[in-house]
Amino acid sequence: MQIEKTLEIIKRGVEEIIPEAELIEKLKKGKPLRVKAGFDPTAPDLHLGHTVLLNKMRQLQDLGHHIMFLIGDFTGMIGDPTGKNVTRKALSPEEVLENAKSYKAQVFKILDPDKTEVMFNSTWLNAFSGADMIKLAASSTVARMMERDDFSKRYAANQSIAIHEFLYPLLQGYDSVAMKADIELGGTDQKFNVLMGREQQKHNGMEPQVIITMPLLEGLDGVNKMSKSLGNYIGIADPATEIFGKIMSISDTLMWRYYDLLSFKSLSDIAALKQEVAEGKNPRDIKVALAMELVERFHDKAAADGAYCDFTQRFQKNQIPDEMPSIELSSPSEGLLIANALKSAGLVEGTSEAFRMIEQGGVKVNGEKISARDFVLQSGQEYVCQVGKRKFARIKLT
Repeated sequence: MQIEKTLEIIKRGVEEIIPEAELIEKLKKGKPLRVKAGFDPTAPDLHLGHTVLLNKMRQLQDLGHHIMFLIGDFTGMIGDPTGKNVTRKALSPEEVLENAKSYKAQVFKILDPDKTEVMFNSTWLNAFSGADMIKLAASSTVARMMERDDFSKRYAANQSIAIHEFLYPLLQGYDSVAMKADIELGGTDQKFNVLMGREQQKHNGMEPQVIITMPLLEGLDGVNKMSKSLGNYIGIADPATEIFGKIMSISDTLMWRYYDLLSFKSLSDIAALKQEVAEGKNPRDIKVALAMELVERFHDKAAADGAYCDFTQRFQKNQIPDEMPSIELSSPSEGLLIANALKSAGLVEGTSEAFRMIEQGGVKVNGEKISARDFVLQSGQEYVCQVGKRKFARIKLT
């Protein structure tokens, strides 16, 4: 395959290649490149946000490159400080190993198990002596570490930074030395860590790896990055009906972001779908196609067909019309209480009526009955709200 075509495939959905010229030179050698991506097993389940990176790994795998899926069982016991405003709780060895087993089972829903090398960084880091650790620490400076946004913010706010947190990026960087990586993939929030891999390889007299950073996928709220702790995630091990329903709940705008980062459809096919919507096709039908694709990937076609039938039956039973008022409401960052949203949208006279309708089971959001008075609509998200049998509004929070 020509370098230009290969580069086009690699660059799809990518945030940054550092440096691109070095990647081109590596590709020109015409041999499989060693591609590294690391995951700390800090939680037992992967979600769609993780698969943005995994999808890129699969593309590189299909191009003939050697994929190394690194499970950071050693570094997982330290905890990645990236994006944290407090020192992260360290996991026990038992927790790390249990989560690692779950990771291995899930990652092969995307990667080819026969062409993937699964590695654990405890293999080489457990062998580190105290002297080795001191030597590694001597390869960087406190000033360099303080260039990290999360560290500098915590320092400025007089929040504690534990010494062991400085070791995390150094150890992740050394992983690239041990694995002889030509390319390392990471999210944009991992840029400091993956660049440390280049520095460690240079420090050890090796040709430095090229960095490919991938954007962070927004969660169901369309604002914050997908995260289990925020509850805005879709787990790849979730039931088929749950994956399908959550995909159908995202806004029409967010749908295209998911197509770009999660779908295996070609860019020309996605452009054609956008044109169909521009010409009047219901975006819901396009969203169904995305939901079907993702459910089939993480389950199978029968499960996707079943999830579609389940959704269709519930959708028809709820009798949600295609045409309804569209209303934009401003909201604080923490979202808007359902009662306030219904009042502002004109679906109820006041919050007392909203509470009464909730208690009577007469309020639905995206076809699902709401029973909690403190239910919150998330900022940046779009919802179909229903009061009684005939009052509908499409509410978008900004």
